[in-house]
Amino acid sequence: MDFFERTGKVAIGSRLRMLTDKVTEDASQIYKLYDIDMQPKWFPVFYSLSQGEGKTITELAKAIGHSHPSVSKIISEMLQRGYVLEKKDKTDGRRNVVSLSKKGQEVAVKIQDQLIDVNAAIEELSAQTHNKLWEAIGEWEFLLEQKTLLRRVMEKKKDRDSINVEIIDYQPKYQEIFKALNEEWISTYFTMEDADYKALDNPQDYILDKGGYILIALYNGEPLGVCALIKMDDNEYDYELAKMAVSPKAQGKNIGFLLASAVLERAKSLGASKVYLENNTILKPAINLYNKLGFRKVAGKPTPYTRCNIQMEYIIK
Repeated sequence: MDFFERTGKVAIGSRLRMLTDKVTEDASQIYKLYDIDMQPKWFPVFYSLSQGEGKTITELAKAIGHSHPSVSKIISEMLQRGYVLEKKDKTDGRRNVVSLSKKGQEVAVKIQDQLIDVNAAIEELSAQTHNKLWEAIGEWEFLLEQKTLLRRVMEKKKDRDSINVEIIDYQPKYQEIFKALNEEWISTYFTMEDADYKALDNPQDYILDKGGYILIALYNGEPLGVCALIKMDDNEYDYELAKMAVSPKAQGKNIGFLLASAVLERAKSLGASKVYLENNTILKPAINLYNKLGFRKVAGKPTPYTRCNIQMEYIIK
């Protein structure tokens, strides 16, 4: 176990697999001890069928939390050993119902002593530990259902990457990157329009001189994200969040969130009460980002962009 002491929690998968392999090997020997011809991986399916009427493979998969292909493979193996029967559903001929055969029912009776002894052994083992493994597994399963380990690691990666992100004000030397990043994403999904060229070719005249702002996201000093706060000549909205673009090579580094957050903070510092934006629903990551920030969908306003099919607002409190 010295390896796991040195690696720590990052090797949790390997350690759990080793523990699972150890318990599974013992389980195989335990079945032999009670003269029961069964593979450990069959037990969830076998036990579920032993508790009542027959079930379809889909129902079994749902009941035991396994995939449909996994359960189908187990049923195939149990059929070969004569433990189960598979018949057409009387009420729906398109479905096959699986149930224990006479042999399977006999094993269900025979296995009761084994289950009693295994349960007692686990209870004894638990009593000798400071931490209750069974309860801990339940807690982990619940928490991982709410948010997977992958998602948690992705969030930590974003947090770490965010440390290397610096948000600065626009300078003329960033005009080309401002245009290039926007042109890249617009051309990927849509077609550049006249309103795009006005803002991207002349950000000084179109955005800055009219009371707007442009923020640049530097990642390790390299400009990889841009976003504008455009002053609106509107009785309802003070500014529009627009022209946000992040380089594909910076995706997943939380730059979009940091940029948009900085723009909203700038709007707040300027005394704004509402910020407006336009987008398209095919850009699901962007829509999710804006929802996360607190933007909400509003009724449509006249727009210069044919690609716009959703408009949102952020109320500054």
